[in-house]
Amino acid sequence: MSKFNSKHLCAVGAAALLSAQIASLPARAADFNVGSIRISQPWSRATPKGASAGAAYMTITNNGSAPDRVNCVSSDASAECQIHTMTLDNGVMKMRPVEAGLEVLPGQTVTLKPGGLHMMLLNLKHPLDPGSTVKATLKFDHAGTVDVEYPVAAIGAPAPGAADAGGSMMMGGDHSGGMMMAPSGGGAMMQQKK
Repeated sequence: MSKFNSKHLCAVGAAALLSAQIASLPARAADFNVGSIRISQPWSRATPKGASAGAAYMTITNNGSAPDRVNCVSSDASAECQIHTMTLDNGVMKMRPVEAGLEVLPGQTVTLKPGGLHMMLLNLKHPLDPGSTVKATLKFDHAGTVDVEYPVAAIGAPAPGAADAGGSMMMGGDHSGGMMMAPSGGGAMMQQKK
């Protein structure tokens, strides 16, 4: 192989690697405001083909003087959306919907993130593809209703501004059983317990 061809192939390979890395990053999400509530860094992760559920994340800040509660009303990507909490019970992670909405106290910032509070997108209408956007409508008891756009990052991508993925929430099946936590390198992977 000539010098030109090997240099050319090396440059093409480096460009392809850089393109793949850039594609795995979510687009910079806009912040959303409704009443005294600020929603920042909304994002989601891509889902594998055939997945019936996905998740979305964000940071919610209550800049007001009264507590407020939030629920997910609808999503363009799923038949149902709910805010879920996760608890560890005898080594098994259990996800449950937050009943009556997630409370955000005055002056409080709550972060929905992988492995913690998150917004579940149930009965997906289509896979969540990297580079696309999920739209969801959130309703706050006092602040009102707001439409939020969640840029979709690659499967296993880290949260915006995070050093690594810190865990991966992989869901398939019907999302009706418990979830089991299993080590996966630097974080954790959840598998549905059958």
